[in-house]
Amino acid sequence: MSLSHIALSSGRSIELTELRMSSTYGGMLEGYPCKPINDMKVRSLQRQAERAFPSTPVYLVPPSREYPDQTAGAFGPVEVLPSVACIGAFRSTAVAPELDPVLHRSALTVIWFQTGLDVPSGKDAAQVLRSIRWEELAQDYEL
Repeated sequence: MSLSHIALSSGRSIELTELRMSSTYGGMLEGYPCKPINDMKVRSLQRQAERAFPSTPVYLVPPSREYPDQTAGAFGPVEVLPSVACIGAFRSTAVAPELDPVLHRSALTVIWFQTGLDVPSGKDAAQVLRSIRWEELAQDYEL
């Protein structure tokens, strides 16, 4: 059973089977959001996704970065990522047309950032998710 379905811009339908959400800056006790901190957070999410879903390719949707008008600190200007970090496991029909559709599916683990706690769904999902190049990034597997 899936959590939601997303209609990609390509016309393919993908289903979200697992979703992990966390606060982007949860647990940050010192410092301020800046490029070095954000890059570490993104790398950490990539490692988490690779460990959680070792048999599936992982794709990072490049996050938007905002630069509020605040005084720069020792590590450079303030740089803020969206407040919610997400790791989602997605499934769809097989990419390779020669594979038996009864026995094969495709999978991709996606990392993205968003501002709210909404589960992406349908054609209302963020454009960054709807524009995923599934045929290039996902991997086919046998059931």
